[in-house]
Parts: sequence; structure tokens; C-alpha cells
Amino acid sequence: MTQESSTDRSVRKIREGIVVSSKMDKTIVIAIVERVPHPKYSKFVMRTKKLYAHDEANDAQVGDRVRVMETRPLSKSKRWRVIEIMERAK
Repeated sequence: MTQESSTDRSVRKIREGIVVSSKMDKTIVIAIVERVPHPKYSKFVMRTKKLYAHDEANDAQVGDRVRVMETRPLSKSKRWRVIEIMERAK
């Protein structure tokens, strides 16, 4: 049983992003910026996606770079949780 759970845990997605809002209690909003090629013109376009993440300690602040991991649904829109704060805002 423990062997299976460790393999499941390694399959979860991990993303890095910048905190854009931390006004909610134990929740932060992260902006993930990715470069994707345009299907027709093949030019790279910046695409931003916002994720809601659980921050148990209310530790992350706006401008921090954080790493988040996919988890079970915690609310209507919250599907991620903070693993670590990689870099503090200056």
C-alpha cells in the first residue's frame, strides 16, 4: 500500500510561478507564464494561467516565486498546494 502511494505522489504535476494575490486566508493566486508556439505562425507567444493554491501557513506574499503541487480539490477552484517558497519578493 505504501509503495503505491509513493508512485502516485511522484505522478502529480509541479509548477512554478509568481504570487499575484495573497489577500485570502490560506489561499494564494499564482500566475504561471509559459511560452507556447502559435499553431499557424510558429511564433512563440506568452500565455499566462492563474492557479489557486493552498498556503497553510499564510507565508507567501505578492511577488514571491513559489513551487506548487497538484492535490485533491480543496474548494471550488483550489486544486494546488504550496510546496516551497523559492525566492522572496525584493
